[in-house]
Amino acid sequence: MKLNLQKPLVIFDLETTGLDLVKDRVIQLSYIKVFPDGHEERGDEIINPEKPIEPLITQLTGISNDDVKDKPTFKQLADKLNKVFAGSDIAGFNSNHFDVPLLAEEFLRAGIDFDFSKCRLIDVQTIFHKLERRNLAAAYKFYCGRKMEDDFEAHRADQDTEATYRVLQGELDYYTEEYQRSLGEDPTDRVLQNDVQFLADFSKVNDNVDFAGRIVWGEIKGKRTEVFNFGKHKGEAVADVLRYDPGYYSWILGGDFTYNTKQVLTRIRLREAQK
Repeated sequence: MKLNLQKPLVIFDLETTGLDLVKDRVIQLSYIKVFPDGHEERGDEIINPEKPIEPLITQLTGISNDDVKDKPTFKQLADKLNKVFAGSDIAGFNSNHFDVPLLAEEFLRAGIDFDFSKCRLIDVQTIFHKLERRNLAAAYKFYCGRKMEDDFEAHRADQDTEATYRVLQGELDYYTEEYQRSLGEDPTDRVLQNDVQFLADFSKVNDNVDFAGRIVWGEIKGKRTEVFNFGKHKGEAVADVLRYDPGYYSWILGGDFTYNTKQVLTRIRLREAQK
């Protein structure tokens, strides 16, 4: 099914040196940028992570230290990638949990304050898990009717990006009211709207303010506000803590927290200072 878009949608995937949002780095970034008129642009970058790639990662991705030694760093590619993602919504497979948070970290390390709050985030894995609860390979077989290993090489970002794009289109075809009825299913709660806002809302599984979940949305005295989700101030309004315990802000900025957490906290601090 052709995507119903009001602005571009970037479907992307990362391969990385590991799973630590603070310490690990991107070694491959691939994307398909789909425009409202239906035309598509593809990109695939091998990236020097400026740290050794462990043998297990090379075994999984096929990307070695020799492959990246003469490639540009993320910082060198940051302006180019910023232009790709700017003004677009974003989709991926498990992207809300890992790829988007790590991309946010890389942008911030490169000195680019990319505001992901302006993007609607579609996580194709979340849609799949809510409705069928399996992995990408099973999703591909289920929605595309073929084995993923017959069409793609495993653990390559460019291959996974293509598969994710096809799965998203397959999900939109499969979860129409007409098709669900043809299967003899009750379409209640099993219909996806071909609408980016709907898909982004459907992909959301938490109420995080920052990607790491250190700050979440909560309700205090009947008002929706940002609250800390860890430590001695857990459950307290961030704005209140910044006012009566200003040293906590300095502690977080100097601590082993993600750049995105520090970015979100700083924005709240600046907002409250202007009141």
